[in-house]
Amino acid sequence: MSFEFYLIFTVTVFLTSIIPGPSMFLALTHGIKYGVKRTVFSALGNVTATLLQALISIVGLGALLIASETAFEIIKWLGAGYLFYMGVSMLRASRLNTSDNEELVTINEIINFQLYLQSFFVTAGNPKAIIFFGAIFPQFLVSSAPIIPQAILLVGVCALTAFFSFMAYAVGGHKVSKLFSKDTFRRYMQRISGGTFISYGLALAASNSK
Repeated sequence: MSFEFYLIFTVTVFLTSIIPGPSMFLALTHGIKYGVKRTVFSALGNVTATLLQALISIVGLGALLIASETAFEIIKWLGAGYLFYMGVSMLRASRLNTSDNEELVTINEIINFQLYLQSFFVTAGNPKAIIFFGAIFPQFLVSSAPIIPQAILLVGVCALTAFFSFMAYAVGGHKVSKLFSKDTFRRYMQRISGGTFISYGLALAASNSK
């Protein structure tokens, strides 16, 4: 594959990744609440799920997911349920009367692996990502050349793009959070985040594989 093709693939994946969605909104939320350094663990969870989805598409299971309405529905409802759960949790947290010191203790109690898992489940819960990869990969794989090296390169591009897109939102959220009162901004963002994740969950539940 030529350099121009790789460039087109990279731009296509980047534009798809950077569009606001559950994963990018989670990056924004984690950047605001936990800071840029700790959100790296969230980004790694996002990358892990992205790699898994890309590999599933490459080995042909993406086609099985498209063909099997049951498999699509299972992943979809699990993802929607998790988004809804996160949204309700954030709305409940926004009603708690906690001081800045108490909030800091709560934040510090959240271990980095929890941030990783949150991001992994949010990203993995979207079956349409697998369908997207299944549609785009064949357009950029050259059948006359060895497939494995091409696949490794394309999947690597997906991983890097996912990481930097996620961190761009995290950095933006962290910078914005410094402009406002911590307690007031925290409550405001918790409510917005909770409502947004519930909306994403409902939208995912209402979607189909087509």
